[in-house]
Amino acid sequence: MAAAKDQERAGRAQAGPDVIEEIRRSVRALCANFPGAYWRERDRARAYPTEFVKALTDAGFLAILVPEEFGGSGLGVAAAVAVLEEIHRNGGNGAACHAQMYIMGTILRHGSAAQKRRWLPGIASGALRLQAFAVTEPESGTDTLGLRTTAVRDGDRYLINGQKVWTSRAEHSDLMLLLARTTPREEAATRTEGLSVFLVDMREAVGRGLTVRPIRTMLNHATTELFFDDLSVPAEALIGEEGKGFRYILDGMNAERILIAAECIGDARWFVDRATEYARERVVFDRPIGQNQGIQFPLARAYAATEAADLMVARAAAMFDAGEPCGKEANMAKLLASEASWQAADMCIQTHGGYGFAEEYDVERKFRETRLYQVAPVSTNLILAYLAEHVLGLPRSY
Repeated sequence: MAAAKDQERAGRAQAGPDVIEEIRRSVRALCANFPGAYWRERDRARAYPTEFVKALTDAGFLAILVPEEFGGSGLGVAAAVAVLEEIHRNGGNGAACHAQMYIMGTILRHGSAAQKRRWLPGIASGALRLQAFAVTEPESGTDTLGLRTTAVRDGDRYLINGQKVWTSRAEHSDLMLLLARTTPREEAATRTEGLSVFLVDMREAVGRGLTVRPIRTMLNHATTELFFDDLSVPAEALIGEEGKGFRYILDGMNAERILIAAECIGDARWFVDRATEYARERVVFDRPIGQNQGIQFPLARAYAATEAADLMVARAAAMFDAGEPCGKEANMAKLLASEASWQAADMCIQTHGGYGFAEEYDVERKFRETRLYQVAPVSTNLILAYLAEHVLGLPRSY
C-alpha cells in the first residue's frame, strides 16, 4: 500500500499559490456563465445540471487529479479543493460531480495498469463519467463493515446481489465504484477484511441485474437506491486484492471529507458575502440593518468560524497530498467546515428576514443544500465519536 501511494505521489505535481489562484480565477469565470437563474431552474425541476458538468469537464477541472499520462492535470487534492470551493462560493453546487474527484484515488492507488489504461483516458476526456459510489445500505447505514451486498466468484465473473441506498448520480454515471462483501462476515479473518471494490460498467449493468430507482429529496441531489439481482460482472472489474476493499476506500473517504469541507467553506463565504451586502443596503427605521449589533455580531461570528475552518481544510489537504496520515485532520476539516456553513446559512436567512425564503434570492436553495453536510457523507456525531476514540483515547461508543 505504501508503494502504491509513493508511486501516485511521484506523478502528482504540487500546485503552488500562483497555480491555485489561476484555478480559482478560471472557475469563477466559468461559474459566471451559470448564474442563480440557472441553478434555480435546475432545482425547481429536480434536474441534473448537465450543461454545467460538461463545461467543467471540457475545461479539465474534473480531471484535475488524473495523472498527465492519462490526459489529466496530475495535481493534488489542494487544487481540487480550490475548484470545489469556488463553485460553491459562486452560488453553484459541486455535488453534481464532486465524486469523480474522490473516487479517483481508489483506481489510481490500487487499480491495475490495465484498468488505468482502459478507464482513465476516457474519464479525463469526459467520454466516461465516474460519478457513482455505492457503499451505504438501508440496514447498515454508516456502519460500512456491516454491509450485506455480496459478490460471489463464479468462474471468471462475480455475481452481485443486494441493495444500496443514497447512491447519488447513478443515473448520470457510466461507471460506478461498488463495495461488496466477498467473504461472509463470520468467516473474515478480521473485522475489516472480506470487503472488495469493483468498478462496474453501468452501461452494461442497468437492466441486466441492476435496477436504479431515484429518491426525491428536499434538495436537488440526484440520489438513488440500487437493487442487485445476480448482476454478473467480469473478474477484471475487481480493483486490487479480493477482501481488502475497506482499506482501499479509506483514503478516498479522507479525500471525500476534505473536498466536502471545501464546498462548505465556499457555501459559508457565499452566505457571509450575501448577508453582508444585504445588511449594508437594507434600510429599516431610517438606518441600514448592518448598523445593528444584532446583525453585526452573528455575521462576524460566522466569518470567524469560516476562516478558522478554512485553515483546517488547507492543513488536511496539504497532509493528504504529502502522503501523511490525515484521518484526524480530514474529519476535523469536515466537522468544522460543515458547522461553519450551517452557522452562516442560518445567519444569512435571519439577516434577510422574509426575503431569505424567497426563491429569487437563492438563499433558501443554498440553505437546503448546505444542511446536507451535517448528515453526509458522514454525520457530525460519527466524527465526534471517531475523534473521541481514536484521538482522545476514550472507550469505543458504538
